[in-house]
Amino acid sequence: MRNVLLAGVGGQGTVLAAKVLAQAAQEKGWQVRTAETIGMAQRGGSVVSHVRMGDAGEEVLAPLVAQGTADLIIAFEPAEGARVLPYLAPNGVLVSATTAIQPVTATLSNEPYRSEEVAARLDALLNSGSSRRFVAVDDGRILRQMGGRKVLNTVLLACALATGWLPLTLDDLRCAIRACVKPQFVDMNLQSADAAVRETA
Repeated sequence: MRNVLLAGVGGQGTVLAAKVLAQAAQEKGWQVRTAETIGMAQRGGSVVSHVRMGDAGEEVLAPLVAQGTADLIIAFEPAEGARVLPYLAPNGVLVSATTAIQPVTATLSNEPYRSEEVAARLDALLNSGSSRRFVAVDDGRILRQMGGRKVLNTVLLACALATGWLPLTLDDLRCAIRACVKPQFVDMNLQSADAAVRETA
């Protein structure tokens, strides 16, 4: 059984990323269940998607990932990664974009939100003698090459697969993109996946 949690802010493409990941797993013949906790996503709030995959032929009975059992967390923003950290399994990996999305509370506060401080804290917590692992993705650099932030979800999925934490390949991802993404955006997403893998190689 593989448990994946995707956490982001409304509008970043978290739900589509979960759909693509589930499609890739289904095409391998695995049973998959997904769920979203969306809340105030339309107003820039948190979005959390759960994807549970029976990669060894298991029956997946429930869609929600329990705390402490996520093999992989894909965070579309550092603070969202920190928010869902209790879900990470003892030997799991957290893959996070490094670009910040300023929350409303930060704009109203005298203390700005600095994503680099959150990422540094996650790195120190997970990569210092722990069996867990933190992978920071310089999403800004990759997305500038691709001409915009619309493909952030594909970039993060490709980077997460490149860690080897899931038994899915880039070809699996490419097939799922073709099945789930609107035709006019397929080529852009395929190119983004390739670019992300090159950056993480």
